[in-house]
Amino acid sequence: MEQLDKEKENLGMSLLKKGQKGIVSVIFSRVGFVTLILLLQFFLLFTIFYWFASMLPYYIGGSVLFTIVMVLHLINGNYDPTAKITWLIVIMLLPIFGSLLLWYTQSDIGHRALRDRISQLMKQTENAIPSSEQTILELAADNPGAASLCRYIGRTGCFPLYKNTTVTYFPLGEKKWEEMLKQLEEAKDFIFMEYFIIDEGLMWGRVLEILSRKAAEGVDVRVMYDGTCEFSSLPHDYPKRLKTLGIKCKMFAPVTPFASTHYNFRDHRKILVIDGKTAFNGGVNLADEYINHKKKYGHWKDTAVMLQGEAVKSFTLMFLQMWNIDEKNPSFTPFLNRPELKIPEAEGYVLPYGDCPLDSYQVGECVYMDILNRAHKYVHIMTPYLILDGEMNTALKFAAERGIEVILILPGIPDKKAPYALAKTHYRSLLASGVQIYEYTPGFVHAKVFVSDDREAVVGTINLDYRSLYHHFECATYMYKTGCISSIESDFQDTLQKCRKVTEATLKKEKWTTKLTGYLLKIIAPLL
Repeated sequence: MEQLDKEKENLGMSLLKKGQKGIVSVIFSRVGFVTLILLLQFFLLFTIFYWFASMLPYYIGGSVLFTIVMVLHLINGNYDPTAKITWLIVIMLLPIFGSLLLWYTQSDIGHRALRDRISQLMKQTENAIPSSEQTILELAADNPGAASLCRYIGRTGCFPLYKNTTVTYFPLGEKKWEEMLKQLEEAKDFIFMEYFIIDEGLMWGRVLEILSRKAAEGVDVRVMYDGTCEFSSLPHDYPKRLKTLGIKCKMFAPVTPFASTHYNFRDHRKILVIDGKTAFNGGVNLADEYINHKKKYGHWKDTAVMLQGEAVKSFTLMFLQMWNIDEKNPSFTPFLNRPELKIPEAEGYVLPYGDCPLDSYQVGECVYMDILNRAHKYVHIMTPYLILDGEMNTALKFAAERGIEVILILPGIPDKKAPYALAKTHYRSLLASGVQIYEYTPGFVHAKVFVSDDREAVVGTINLDYRSLYHHFECATYMYKTGCISSIESDFQDTLQKCRKVTEATLKKEKWTTKLTGYLLKIIAPLL
């Protein structure tokens, strides 16, 4: 059995030479970039103090005046309240560096062209998929609040509300992968894949073998992944390597140290569309830990959904919008107008949607808060990270304080120590308001799930942290009274049985190093 797994893992390796990563990847990562900038500033400051010691009083006076001006700018600026506090502290401690960093991250350097192109594509495709007012009215007759939420999402982009879409829920990454392989084998016309992480191994090797075979059969195969992969899992020339197999491949926003600010705006989405008939969405990336073939942080708990029916059009459009950022003559219609599509009869309503960090909407956060505010009985949540702004923190507490059962499941074994420590800084306040918090004992929870009142749910890529809610391209599937809602809630309850409950007593037993790390990092939480 072990030998068979090894052979399967080598399927992808035999097609493409495995990429090599090394110290260069670390040096030119975001961490290396910021560290270098800080070291340069301290070097310059000490040099200035040494050579111009007599002018130190003037420097201090100028810094104080400059700090006052920047503080007034921040207080009156259009920033998230929690982010304001962070920037105030950074600028008061390091006036010059802090101000330059604020200007650097808030300016349009590096992402002005990206912002303009995204806006152009959104405008071009705002009516690419007709929306049905009748469908909205039918939902409004059942639940006016849910209908209002769908109207809001539709306002942020071309995200119609659908009926006639079956949704299958997968409680584990390996379950999604198993069905994904079956559906890929059925592809006849096109395969569109957009993932945050692709890593060579068993999972990607099996997928790549099918993709290369389908491309040879004439299927239009397109693969897109985030540019950070070249620092963590794939070599820089990977798109060229896939091209030799007949697969069209693009890297979204390769990270260029010093040259751009859009390292923040990563493509965190996970989308697979097959022939416009089937789509997958959820937290599962294409790497072996997501199917528990590789154990990194204990058992990896992740989730996904498969859509079949009309709502697949929205994921097709989302993929094409991102794919065509650098295309002069983008084509949408042939992939969206597919009259041969067999429409299944299915219960409930489905609305796939995206969240763009370059517009004025915080769609991901607003959807979550709306569900919390409209809940009658419960809101059950799975999330890998808990780095909250004031609004989301208040929404969670308010729901619990008005008698709603709010339960959070978070990782028992963290993948990153900093977010893990930051999450714990919210625990005591949430517990005091009646929010219940559990940690997944077997390992790491990567699922992004909201389910409420046995009637509505969200499964997608959106975490409860600043990166997902403010800085990343994200996507998710909103469902109302679909057949899989009961499966989502059942999975939540099954997962809950494998968790330890967080209480005031357990918080007192936390390591002092974890507590200290969380308290210190909370100052700069919006920047992480």
